[in-house]
Amino acid sequence: MKKKHQFRQETEAVRGGTDLSKKNGPLTTPIYQTSTFEVTDMQEQLRVTPTDSFYTRYGNPTSTVAEKAIAELEGVDAALLFSSGMAAITTSFLSLLQAGDHVVAQRDIYGGVIKFLSQWLPKLGIETTFVDTNDIEQHERAIRPNTKIIHVESPTNPNVRVVDLEKIAALARKHHLITTIDSTFSTPINCRPAEWGIDLVLHSGTKYFGGHSDIICGIAAGRRDLIEQIHHTRTTLGCCMDPHAVFLLLRGIKTLAVRVERQNESALRIAEFLSQHPKIARVHYPMLKGHPDHAIAKRQIVGGGGVLSFEVEGSGADACRVGEALSLFTLAPSLGGVDSLVSIPVLTSHAMISPELRKKMGVTDQMIRLSVGIEHVEDLIADLEKGLAVLSTTRKEAVVAD
Repeated sequence: MKKKHQFRQETEAVRGGTDLSKKNGPLTTPIYQTSTFEVTDMQEQLRVTPTDSFYTRYGNPTSTVAEKAIAELEGVDAALLFSSGMAAITTSFLSLLQAGDHVVAQRDIYGGVIKFLSQWLPKLGIETTFVDTNDIEQHERAIRPNTKIIHVESPTNPNVRVVDLEKIAALARKHHLITTIDSTFSTPINCRPAEWGIDLVLHSGTKYFGGHSDIICGIAAGRRDLIEQIHHTRTTLGCCMDPHAVFLLLRGIKTLAVRVERQNESALRIAEFLSQHPKIARVHYPMLKGHPDHAIAKRQIVGGGGVLSFEVEGSGADACRVGEALSLFTLAPSLGGVDSLVSIPVLTSHAMISPELRKKMGVTDQMIRLSVGIEHVEDLIADLEKGLAVLSTTRKEAVVAD
């Protein structure tokens, strides 16, 4: 059911999770930098145990404000913070699965999640079948009597494929399955998966939510029953977020909407520039008309986000030369911050994936991934022109494709 929003996204980002009543108090949420909380008597001790004022591994008032703000932005019942994006995903899966269960996951997802699904969960008696992105018939054929979860990522890393969430949700309802999505690239500014019927929304909050490349954070947001179940597991595993880092996260959330809007605009301009460059073979960005998921993107997401990838004419060594020749695009992994970054997926996010699987995913040695920050777009384009000048091969016209 679609949740009613009291305010627009820009307002929710700044004021969501805070008490709007008039009061004499701090404008900015305080940092409850404490591991434990004092009580007056044993009866109060029992009362506070399930709250955010017992022990910070269970919860913390600073974290509660951020979790409420994220839940409002996503339009869901509740949210939880974790020590990293991988902690959010692994804890959620360990909460919702047990020995003998089965997962259907698209093949085109973050390398760390593939490793967890294919190498770690089998140790616990849990199997995963990987399927092609947006092949809904293949998804359905992969479902078994013991299937529990359908997991997707949208937009994907690094091909920026956009999944038809409406079809995935309908398939899951038909078979009584839980749907989970890694929505890191999109953020709730560009897409609210719960509005399309997805049960649990996962993020590496390190990226756009934090926005300044200075914290590590994970997020799970969704139905209250799922969040409560995941909370019990988080308490046991202990992968909570530090209150001081949560304070930085809250500061980042306040500018989430304006940053993402700027990054949407700049990334599209850069994708259009690259698609016309003679030394580039392919550009991957969903808001380009030639992208295979362009129709889905136009219907489902507000903007394409700040990540795009492209493949140079030449070799993997040529791609490295281009990356090393850039100045405003810093050579570093990760994404979503105010600084523009460049990376080579086969050497970073997908280095742990076998070459055979990378080939199936469409991740080539010649691929370069950009995370577009908030610098002026003309300066970023000029930096790319300079970097691409190191290539000697030419082409009449770039091909825009997946």
